[in-house]
Amino acid sequence: MSVEASLQELGPGDTVKATHPIDKLACSLGTDTHTDIQLRGKGIAEVHATVRTTAKGIQIESVGSGRLVINGRRTDSHVLQAGDLVDIGSVRLRFHVGRARSQSGLRPGESELLTELAGFAETVAQSYDVDTLLEAMLESMVRITHAARGVVLLLHEGKPQVRTRKSARGEKDRELAISDSIVERVLKTRQPVVVSDALSDREFNSAQSVMDFKICSVLCVPLLVRGDLLGAIYLGNDNVVNLFSDHARDLATVFAAQAALVLRDAFTIRELQLSNAHLTQQIQRMNFGSLVGACSSMKELFKRIEKVAPADVGVLVEGETGTGKELVASELHRRSSRKNGPFVAVNCGAIPENLLESELFGHVRGAFTGAVQNRDGKFQAAHGGTLFLDEIGEMPLILQVKLLRVLEERRVVRVGESHGKDVDIRVVAATNRHLVDEVRGGRFREDLYYRLNIVNLTLPPLRERGEDIGVLARYFLKRHAEELQVAVKGFAQDAERALHLHRWPGNIRELDNRVKKAVLFCDTGTVTAVDLELDALLDGGKVESLNEAKERFARGYVQRVLDLNGGNRSQTAKDLDVDVRTVYRYLERDREEDIVEG
Repeated sequence: MSVEASLQELGPGDTVKATHPIDKLACSLGTDTHTDIQLRGKGIAEVHATVRTTAKGIQIESVGSGRLVINGRRTDSHVLQAGDLVDIGSVRLRFHVGRARSQSGLRPGESELLTELAGFAETVAQSYDVDTLLEAMLESMVRITHAARGVVLLLHEGKPQVRTRKSARGEKDRELAISDSIVERVLKTRQPVVVSDALSDREFNSAQSVMDFKICSVLCVPLLVRGDLLGAIYLGNDNVVNLFSDHARDLATVFAAQAALVLRDAFTIRELQLSNAHLTQQIQRMNFGSLVGACSSMKELFKRIEKVAPADVGVLVEGETGTGKELVASELHRRSSRKNGPFVAVNCGAIPENLLESELFGHVRGAFTGAVQNRDGKFQAAHGGTLFLDEIGEMPLILQVKLLRVLEERRVVRVGESHGKDVDIRVVAATNRHLVDEVRGGRFREDLYYRLNIVNLTLPPLRERGEDIGVLARYFLKRHAEELQVAVKGFAQDAERALHLHRWPGNIRELDNRVKKAVLFCDTGTVTAVDLELDALLDGGKVESLNEAKERFARGYVQRVLDLNGGNRSQTAKDLDVDVRTVYRYLERDREEDIVEG
């Protein structure tokens, strides 16, 4: 007896949109056009799951990190029962079993084939290690064909290479004479070959290997997956002729076809594991605590952090929004003598002006409306540790006066209180503004600037970090794929190009957000420029010319030297060894660009 089983794809109201028959011993499900059951929807990997006929019944298993939900519960493997609901990404399937119909029984050898396939499936469930699968596959093939010995050959750079060998007695090291001519024929035609007596066969008896090794019975079948040739399985006996029949060939072909599908999945998983391991090693070589980078400006930043962290002095971190200023502050704290103390962060631009003083310095009960109890501020909370003042350029002038006094006296007076309290802290401040310009414009106190800016650390924008963009993108992709449990392999070529064409106004924060959203909505297992919403760059975007890159660098460098000289153009021209008119020219271009952008 047998059953007609299928997976019904459900639509709104549980209506059946499509019926996918399970008419093979093993079926693959996913978005790839080569899968047996192709699905379309969100959150589905290229090869997401397999459905196999085992000794236990019809069993569905996830492939790799593919998410599989059966009857509302997450699982990696499940023996299907009639009516089971299977959720793969956004697609819902229902397992359907038709009426049983009588059969005349299995052909000789088919029962043994099913048993071997069931055993192989159990091996697959326990491990996706390629060598383990190859050995299990070859052992089964030797048994079902009654061969004396067998060899698995896999293609490497287009040439067959022996990967594993087995004898009927389970030996691994005994040599099996292989006919290169027979292997070449199978790989070329992609069709199985049975040779009853190679020494008497007109096609192969003149082959050198046949004559040298006196090869008798041979059965060789290709390992094919949807047209992709992985290699071949070579089975033989050097003493018995007419060992393999056409029926043995059919059994071996069926087994090889199912095993090849599993092997391809194993190769894919192994490739992902190696890729992830390589990426992890690459990031470990490039990271500096929580900071990641290998470009020259980041390496210089790491050196400065390492030198200044042990020194208990104030540090001003400058850089555009999203470049990682808080990570720098955290790394300074982690490498300092205060690492066992608290690290307290305050965003001065996110707190209303009328509350900022209380937030920083604390208040006593009744100091203002709503002050119902005494409360310490962030300065007291950071006692013995580090206080990070982010967006310090947003602080009102009146509070800058009080902050300067606290930094000089190391004593905090709460709002509404007359006496102060000593605090032992290190202050690290950060801003996305040019504080020199703010001081020049009267928006930031000069004395406070010099109190904060004992050591200056400048973070480069992401667009100036070259290959760091790709490394950071792959780092975020790996992290979010694991968090969201989505099977995403990497970036498509158009995505890699778009990543380097984009100017990244939001810097690392923007990159992180774009990659996370792309991982969430990616349908193919490979993130494209469309997933990153950067596809428009591929039409109108272009690689910056060398002259444009030089000009952009020169403008930035002139501005940095000008800032170091407190806006003194004559001194800047002297330091740069150029005419002062050159400095004016670059400043004028910057003003023109600001007007255009504004």
